[in-house]
Amino acid sequence: MTAERTIVIIGAGVSGLTTGVALLEAGHPIRLVAEEVPGVTSLAAGAMWGPYLVEPWERVRDWSLASLSAFEALSDDPATGVRMVSGIEAARTHVPAPAWSGLLPNFRTCAPEELPAGFASGYRFTVPLIDMPVYLQYLLDRFQSAGGIVERATIQSLDAVERASAIINCAGLAGGDLAGDPGVRPIRGQHVVVKNPGITQFFSEDTGLSPDLLCIYPHGETVVLGGSAIDGEGDLRDDPETARAIVDRCAEIEPALATAQVIAHRVGARPTRVEVRVEAERLANGVTVFHNYGHGGSGVTLSWGCAGEIATLVATTTAP
Repeated sequence: MTAERTIVIIGAGVSGLTTGVALLEAGHPIRLVAEEVPGVTSLAAGAMWGPYLVEPWERVRDWSLASLSAFEALSDDPATGVRMVSGIEAARTHVPAPAWSGLLPNFRTCAPEELPAGFASGYRFTVPLIDMPVYLQYLLDRFQSAGGIVERATIQSLDAVERASAIINCAGLAGGDLAGDPGVRPIRGQHVVVKNPGITQFFSEDTGLSPDLLCIYPHGETVVLGGSAIDGEGDLRDDPETARAIVDRCAEIEPALATAQVIAHRVGARPTRVEVRVEAERLANGVTVFHNYGHGGSGVTLSWGCAGEIATLVATTTAP
């Protein structure tokens, strides 16, 4: 297959792998080219379904719903790393329900006694919680089982992609550079993975635009604790001071976390844009590139919806 012209996907994060699976299962020959497989930022994700500071809402709504349906189906198979988990999102002030609350049939307002001390409002709901190392390996296995080819390489220019009948730009932060789009910026995120002391429900705080996040995501034997959101920062080295602060914030909600064994530190740079870019563009050399980047902190939440739209665009766009 590698000697033939194929659709070439750039990037092996959750967007690239999901788009690859969608296109392969629609009958297209696919090569996926990436420097790191799977992508580091996707590996660092928490990850809980929920459209997080991402626009435009009209499209985000449909993409999120499509992904929600896909994850609900995947949660039936423990090997995917996807589970449906109940929990609470709360705030220390009175805040309205998020726009996406209407997408969840089980979304409800918390009674005051359900909230931790110091919190004024909150909501309980059940959503997909995704163990990203397990899930990305599942996607990679599904991609390769369907005939997808993986090549480890760094792509510096869309014009340099060889033997491509079309290109899918799922390169995350690098996607903006490849597209000549200066509107993509990193937002640094850090998580701490600890041994689970017995937590079964998630908790997250609505911290607005604060760089200091609070989230507790149980994944069976481990819990992912978060987090941070440093706008404009792309350094992927873990920061011990940030890690300690994350554990301390989470331990205020679940005291057993204060002494939980730390297993790993995960750092990623969310590829953020004013609006997610999912559209086709014809390059000067005649090849069509389909952009799928700029998902910010909602890459997992939008992954199946955006992949489905790319598959539709590929099917309906004439390529030479």
